Amino acid sequence: MLTFCNSYPVRIWTAFSFFSPEVCGGEGGEWQNIGWFPVNPGACSLVFANDLSDVNRFWYFFAEADDGARWEGEFPTFVHPTDAFNICDGIGTTALQRVGFRELDVGDSDGWTLTFTP
Repeated sequence: MLTFCNSYPVRIWTAFSFFSPEVCGGEGGEWQNIGWFPVNPGACSLVFANDLSDVNRFWYFFAEADDGARWEGEFPTFVHPTDAFNICDGIGTTALQRVGFRELDVGDSDGWTLTFTP
């Protein structure tokens, strides 16, 4: 399970990505990107309900707050700028944009909670 928690003073919107060759093989670039999950201040949101280590050791995430603050990294990944999405990274449209995701190494953990802080 992957859970995102918000210790930031305003609502954040989160997205995550993981290696998924069964769903996104070929032109899909083998990476599945899912978002947007709203997380209010002081709250948590379960964004992936299965065992993480059964899927992949490395996961990637991005978040943006209503006030414009971002938690981003060096891994460029496609997202829809405004609408909820569940897409394969290699299949883009003009409606998508690239943002930098951060890497999360869950090791052999089945579950992980990530807290966004100021």
